Amino acid sequence: MRPLSERPAEIERDVSLARLTTIRTGGRAEFFARVKSVEELQRALEWAARTRLQVGVIGSGSNLLVADSGVRGLVLKLDGDLAEIELEPEVGGHIICGGGARLPAVAAAAARAGLAGLEFGVSIPGTVGGAVRMNANAYGGALASVLDWVDVVSHAGSERRCPEDLGFAYRRSSLVAGEVVARAQFRLSRADPGTVREHLAQLRRQRREAQPSGVRTFGSTFKNPADPEARGRTAGQLLDAAGCRGLRVGGACFSAKHANFIENVAAATTADVVALMTLGRDRVQERFGIVLEPEVQVLGEVELPGGGRSE
Repeated sequence: MRPLSERPAEIERDVSLARLTTIRTGGRAEFFARVKSVEELQRALEWAARTRLQVGVIGSGSNLLVADSGVRGLVLKLDGDLAEIELEPEVGGHIICGGGARLPAVAAAAARAGLAGLEFGVSIPGTVGGAVRMNANAYGGALASVLDWVDVVSHAGSERRCPEDLGFAYRRSSLVAGEVVARAQFRLSRADPGTVREHLAQLRRQRREAQPSGVRTFGSTFKNPADPEARGRTAGQLLDAAGCRGLRVGGACFSAKHANFIENVAAATTADVVALMTLGRDRVQERFGIVLEPEVQVLGEVELPGGGRSE
């Protein structure tokens, strides 16, 4: 086993993670690194494998809860070359970006270049890598429909995968812990730049009108249920009907604007958020007999309602 003292220079010890999440809760990482190239990413993953450390990744921190007790192992954030966006006009409607690139920025860059198909990405406040891992979709657009390929890096090396290799299902993929999306290529279509930009502006307006903005939140709390008993109602509509809008535990509160969003209104802890999620889930189950499934991802020892857990 490689001694911890021989860790790569870019890997730090005892780093706060709350500031890297949009809800601003949680503890510290045992080890943390901002990796800026495939070589740095590979080196960090090899070191983690040799020292038998678990690996987690923080993207935009927009769909994430970090354990109050912190995270054992290595937490990575993709930066530098791994967050770049590159247009390739010579090969048609392709756009290549790092896994750490923010999806709204990629959508905006595509629009400026007159490339259509990724407009829905402006409504998903996460990174490309996180969007691939979660098979992100919004407003009728789906990532899998425009994704060409991804480069997945693990301690064993780099592998290029096509969408059919990623096991896409609702809000999930077949990517496992220790596999990191380093780069992705999207295949888009030519369009009038003004038309694409207007579509982006329309989606931004829809998001602002429907969802809280400028607040500390991680986005949607629960997945929309597939249960026939839901009768087409969304998780937000069910939570609202169950009296959860404005409900509060500690510093965490279900948003007054959208009941499927939890806001950090007063120095909330992750424990506050989980307790509020449990209360909301229980109310919906008691009122409608429908069991909501959490959509938020976790780092560290966080036990979500329903027994979902990550360590």
